[in-house]
Amino acid sequence: MILFALTLLAVAVFVPRVAAAQRTHADLSEAEIEEVREAAITPQLRVDAYRKIIDSRVTRIQDLLPKRYAPGRREDFHDLIQQVKAISDELEDNLEDYDTGHHDIRKALPKLLDSIERWTSVLKQPAVDQEYEVARKLALESVADLKEIAARLGPEQKTWFTEHPPSKDAASSPIEVPR
Repeated sequence: MILFALTLLAVAVFVPRVAAAQRTHADLSEAEIEEVREAAITPQLRVDAYRKIIDSRVTRIQDLLPKRYAPGRREDFHDLIQQVKAISDELEDNLEDYDTGHHDIRKALPKLLDSIERWTSVLKQPAVDQEYEVARKLALESVADLKEIAARLGPEQKTWFTEHPPSKDAASSPIEVPR
């Protein structure tokens, strides 16, 4: 009986974590996962990688807009919008980590803010539909949160790096990866 209870407890604890990890990876292709991994040590490149990945999803949403009678269009909108939300959340988590670690992402922020404006515009374009309306609202909230942190980080980073200039030999401030 105790063994059964311990097994149930282990399943209850570990299965949701595995499912969440798989969901995040399901939002990215193998090539995108590899691109994010390769950019892991350079914050600016990682921000750019995530920005490009979200851009690809938003472009696919934009491509679906004129195809009103395409089969599976509503489901595709739903899936792509959910992916934008999940990847935006992941990028937001990265930005918060880079903020606390004072990593230099100043060059990536203006491009990110410009992209966020476009993402917001495209996410608002599809007609209201119960199939994806909740997902769209969540994605818009996620993108708005991302915009808020990116807009806040710009001036904070400028001030921080004015007061604490990076050394000349630390060109792109790679992250130390523990082994």
